[in-house]
Amino acid sequence: MTSPAAAPVPVARHTAAHASSVREILELTARPEVISFAGGLPAPELFDVAGLRAAYDHVLATAPHRVLQYSTTEGDPALRVAVAERLGSRGLPTPADDLLVTSGSQQALTLVSTALLAPGDTVLVENPTYLAALQCFAFAGARVVPVPSDEDGVDPVALARLVASERPRLLYLVPNFQNPTGRTLSVERRRAVAEVAAHHGLWIVEDDPYGELRFDGAPLPWIASLDAAADRTVLLGSLSKTMSPGMRLGWLRAPAELRRACTTVKQTTDLHSSTVDQAAAARYLTHADLDAHLTRVRAAYRERRDALLDGLPHALPHGSTWNRPDGGMFVWVRLPDGHDATALLPRAAAHDVAYVPGAPFFADRPDPATLRLSFTGHPAEAIREGLTRLAGVFG
Repeated sequence: MTSPAAAPVPVARHTAAHASSVREILELTARPEVISFAGGLPAPELFDVAGLRAAYDHVLATAPHRVLQYSTTEGDPALRVAVAERLGSRGLPTPADDLLVTSGSQQALTLVSTALLAPGDTVLVENPTYLAALQCFAFAGARVVPVPSDEDGVDPVALARLVASERPRLLYLVPNFQNPTGRTLSVERRRAVAEVAAHHGLWIVEDDPYGELRFDGAPLPWIASLDAAADRTVLLGSLSKTMSPGMRLGWLRAPAELRRACTTVKQTTDLHSSTVDQAAAARYLTHADLDAHLTRVRAAYRERRDALLDGLPHALPHGSTWNRPDGGMFVWVRLPDGHDATALLPRAAAHDVAYVPGAPFFADRPDPATLRLSFTGHPAEAIREGLTRLAGVFG
């Protein structure tokens, strides 16, 4: 009797994208005794449960056979109209047909990567950048090159030099309150980035899940709204940070040819995003007051950001530095030289406090002294207690 042959192993691209730390973070935050500054989660107590329940009740009562059925890949027409109108009111005129509804903006990024990237293509990213984007590009077999970045975002001079030498297929940016750093790309640099893309011929993927969570200052124009970039920018958006991450709804706005390609890719992955969730979201956007809800959310998040910033001088080692984001969910910290945030994480867990080490967010040459703190998940009192525990980690 012969032994059975071994099953084929997964293809190489599965191992190229390193396992996400999100699962481990969520496991840690599930421990009730832990005060977690780790996961970038919206505050659940701020969800508009009553408004969302009313939206679901309405669509299930008035059109149950439609909202419980299959639907089109492009997305619920009413939802696309509502999102398009919201974009227009914020300074980006958008026909509804320019939008593709996705299962969260993470799927939108995956669709764009699949449609645009072949193995070996080069992608430019901020340094550091969103971890799940690095995983997405690795899975596509792309070569990821970081662009030198500072408090105002990517350096346009360095970007132009790298575009000329590396000949990238696309540039990936989170211009507003970036994950992980909380930085915002300045308006001057947005214009410069658009000009570089137009001059050298590359796509820009503008990921904007946090743009409506601004606490201070005036909104800045999307790169997609600038003339030089209008024909080469894919704008990604999400309802996760404004309504509910559990609904898993996002969207992409792209020029027609690329949007059609992304639609074809989506057909092969999930056919379409949830019909009932799209219908409820459309109802909510047209009949509830999302702006009033966001005013409450922003006020709460501003208070939590300030509580975190106020306590950091007493919680971190002398010589640490951090930024003050104008919105979003994150503060970026650098400990003094010689500290390793990853090595210190088990000690933090022993003190019932958590953060995300910064090293995985770098495409090349990680800085072990960096870490990301999210301030949205706990009220100010819990944040202060968490910082007391954090001080014990470094004490």
